[in-house]
Amino acid sequence: MANTETALKEAMAVIEGAVGVALVDYTSGMALGTLGGGKHLDLNVAAAGNTDVVRAKLRAMEMLGLQDEIEDILITLGGQYHLIRLLKARGGNGLFLYLALDNQRANLAMARHQLRKIEAELEV
Repeated sequence: MANTETALKEAMAVIEGAVGVALVDYTSGMALGTLGGGKHLDLNVAAAGNTDVVRAKLRAMEMLGLQDEIEDILITLGGQYHLIRLLKARGGNGLFLYLALDNQRANLAMARHQLRKIEAELEV
């Protein structure tokens, strides 16, 4: 089992094109841990903003009466992919992993696969 710090380090090391990663509590909008980012990607601001995305999608699913779970939310930008993965593993309720990728270097399918693996190993 990996703790938050180990999981974030693994994401940055093994996911090709990773620019930044965060573990976020979407009940509060606070990042519980971040790694990467930089001048043009403030992961704390991204955590708060993407919390709104998750909440909006959950509300829409409720209004539609969808009895399903969100696996990933993908946002494609001109130069980046932003991947939000809601945690289902032990103790992960109310949390998501946020991953920003350089779309010129990233393989989206592999990034999703590796993020799913990191989630499975994460102990919160």
